[in-house]
Amino acid sequence: MRLLIADNDHARYAELLRQQAPEFDLVASAQPDELLEQAASCPLWLGQPDLLAGLLRQGHKPRWLQSTWAGITPLLAADLPRDYQLCRAVGVFGQVMAEYVLCHLLAHERQLFARLAAQVERRWEQRLPHSLAGRTALIVGTGDIGLSLAQFLAPFGLELLGVASSARSQPPFNQVVGLDALPRLAGEADYLINLLPDTPATRDIYDAALFACCKPSALFINAGRGVAVVDADLITALEQDRLAGAVIDVCRQEPLPADHGFWSAPRLLLTGHSSAPSEPRLLVQLFLDNLTRWRSGGELRGQVDFARGY
Repeated sequence: MRLLIADNDHARYAELLRQQAPEFDLVASAQPDELLEQAASCPLWLGQPDLLAGLLRQGHKPRWLQSTWAGITPLLAADLPRDYQLCRAVGVFGQVMAEYVLCHLLAHERQLFARLAAQVERRWEQRLPHSLAGRTALIVGTGDIGLSLAQFLAPFGLELLGVASSARSQPPFNQVVGLDALPRLAGEADYLINLLPDTPATRDIYDAALFACCKPSALFINAGRGVAVVDADLITALEQDRLAGAVIDVCRQEPLPADHGFWSAPRLLLTGHSSAPSEPRLLVQLFLDNLTRWRSGGELRGQVDFARGY
């Protein structure tokens, strides 16, 4: 069977699959013209949604597509077909995302950047840091990655609150509420962490009204989707000291334009969509596990419900 691999790291994916699934006839590239030439002969696709959306738009379609990204927004455009099986990447980003968040929580509490600035100024910085223990983290999006983050943070003694599509009991979270209760819990959070996917219900939810609910000492981290944040409202909240800081990994437009206000906003750190890079080794394991399920007609991990958008 022919497998189309469309990814910037296609050579690594092909190498791993030749070792672990030599029965496949592989077509691997990141060049749109090369992919377009081969797409019709490949019933299975593995790769980046942005590259594969172009093939769908040209009239090609797989039987099953395994995304190498957690986010599959490019594949959900209104003009693209939906009568095929699509899986997003699940079970592969939990630890690396947790490491990213923990890094910035510790940097915030240990005042890492303030101390660096003081060193540059040759000024002795004596402000005492705080522990994570006893702090409250609100994780907005308690799916695969959000749950992994909560499990990772639990040993540090934080109170863990969550926001999901509906209220539920979900250890180790102390409480998980529906999206309508986000403003209430935002007021309790020392760390407000967005991990939501891009859906109509999750766009523009971090606006002036939401930031007004937050503690002035709160840290906002967006590692979900850029469209969840009203950029101008976040900048205003920082300028008016309604938030202690923000760490922004994802933006509405990437790369971020040079004239965007995020570049100069006070206490805002841009991390350039680096929070949870795809690891080919783990994604190949996911692909092969889902391949077994697909061949037997079983339930696929991360299968997308096109109506919900994830």
